[in-house]
Order: sequence, then C-alpha cells, then structure tokens
Amino acid sequence: MNRVVLSAALAAAALGLSACGFTPLYATPGVSSQLTAVEVTTPPGRTGQLIREHLDDALGRSKGVAPRYKMDLSLSETRYPRGVRVDNVATRYEYVLTANYIVTALPSGAPVKRGATRVEVTYDSADQPYASIAAQQDAQDRAAAEAARKIQLELAAWLATKDKS
Repeated sequence: MNRVVLSAALAAAALGLSACGFTPLYATPGVSSQLTAVEVTTPPGRTGQLIREHLDDALGRSKGVAPRYKMDLSLSETRYPRGVRVDNVATRYEYVLTANYIVTALPSGAPVKRGATRVEVTYDSADQPYASIAAQQDAQDRAAAEAARKIQLELAAWLATKDKS
C-alpha cells in the first residue's frame, strides 16, 4: 500500500515540475562549458592562492581550453577579537574575507559582470602559538572555499540568464 502511494506521489511531483518550466541550473546548455573557460587572477599571498585554487576546482578550469572570460579578484581581510578573557586576551576571533571581482570578456577586455561576496568565519585562539596559527590558517582556507562557492553560484546564475536578457 505504501509503495503505491509513494509511486503516485512521485509521479504527481514529476508531472507538476515538468509543467512549471523548472530547469536545473547546470542543465542549461553551455553553463558548464562557459564556467570552465573563466581564467582567475588573484592578488599575491596565501589567501589569494587559496581562493584561486578553490575557484579553479569549482569552475572546473580546463588548462587546454582558451579562456573566454577573465576574472580579476581583489581581497580584503579583517580579523576581530571575540570572546575576551578577564585578562583582556581574545579566546576567539572572527575572520572576515571580502572578495570583489570583475569579469571581462576576452579578447576585448570589456567588463561584463561585477560582484562582491563576504564570508565570515570564527576560530578559537589557543595559548600555544602553533595551534593558534593553524586555527587562523584553517579559517582562511574555510573562508576562501566558501567565497569560491558563492562566486561560482553567482557566475553560473549569470551565465544561465545572460543570453535571455
């Protein structure tokens, strides 16, 4: 009895979704291939390297394909002490990474998209210096990964709708 009800519910859901015009983002022709053709340029430094690596992975950058777009990133990092002890030493920090980007079409170099994303992560500060540095670097990596994910989603949505507008 349960299988019959479940089958009927799935069939009704499939019919409902097919009639509403729903199209998955990556089912749009050309979105994935256009994402792989984005070349990312980041500022020097550890965070720039981390976000470039995460973006290359997220966009599926293909080294053998000539880029159609170039993305220039500028990064801003701040660190705020949180959770201050009685002796005025912070036990927790908030790390904020802001990434501003400009996507230009190649070879013309005309800007086609601008955007910004902000990521906030927290981490504990330990009394041991190495543990504190490791926690800060882990926060940088987590923030870079989240910023890359947000940028990938913004680019995919833009690429899916840019020809329709």
